Amino acid sequence: MNNLIAIAIVLVGQYYVTPIASAEPVTKDVVVSVHDVFVPDRVEQGTEAKVIVSGMFPNSCYRWARAEVAESTPTLRLVQAHATVTQTMCLMVLVPFSKEVNLGRLPSGTHTLRFVNGDETYFERTLIVQ
Repeated sequence: MNNLIAIAIVLVGQYYVTPIASAEPVTKDVVVSVHDVFVPDRVEQGTEAKVIVSGMFPNSCYRWARAEVAESTPTLRLVQAHATVTQTMCLMVLVPFSKEVNLGRLPSGTHTLRFVNGDETYFERTLIVQ
């Protein structure tokens, strides 16, 4: 009987000493794939050039974060779409997204927009600024 009481005390003590896992879900930033882009035919010089990117998040834990636009050359812009992923209970369904991306004021000419995905693949579109 004393052995059972000792075992019970050890088990209960171990329960109270063992750290409980963090209640905060883990969130990380990831680059997501863009599947399609709406690019206007022409943009006037001096105005903000904007495009609309769209794609599918792989599950409901993804949320749009931002688009990063980098100037590689004066006529080439690299665009990456970012999402935050919170690792909790997720619905395993594709979730569509469509967001406006501001490219800024571009000089006149023909510009190449390169949309780079998370796996380093990309596709390009052309934007004419007059």
